[in-house]
Amino acid sequence: MPAKRSQTARSKASELVLVLHGPNLNLLGKREPGVYGATTLRQIDAQLRRLASELNVDIETFQSNSEGEIIDRIHAAAGRVGAIVINPGAYTHTSVAIRDALLAVRLPVIEAHLSNTHKRESFRRRSLITDIAVGQVMGFGAQSYLLALRAAVDLLAPRRG
Repeated sequence: MPAKRSQTARSKASELVLVLHGPNLNLLGKREPGVYGATTLRQIDAQLRRLASELNVDIETFQSNSEGEIIDRIHAAAGRVGAIVINPGAYTHTSVAIRDALLAVRLPVIEAHLSNTHKRESFRRRSLITDIAVGQVMGFGAQSYLLALRAAVDLLAPRRG
């Protein structure tokens, strides 16, 4: 069974950001710490929840190694969340299906990556998400997620009043 984590808060779309973690991110802290750092996914999610509280916004976090589960979560976001922060992991470079799902829900998307993918293998330099995202944050380790959440909250500000 694929690993998955979920944390849900209030459901007012203008106050809810969905944070999606793609495949193998459940192994953070153990997997290639020289590339991804020593911070675990649980620690990143806790940092995100603290920041969300400070910024007066709710978040829902979800991790899966399954492309279909990620797509289902994107579909379920329509009309329910205000923005999506996504680290598609390896699906960044391969998943037309995740790209299509993001386009279908018509929500602002911010792409986040722990490492700077442009400093890595050439196949990691191409993202199927970047051109449909409002922006991309990469190379700052766990801080990439926090910066992306701040950007998402800024995007929601006009709708939040």
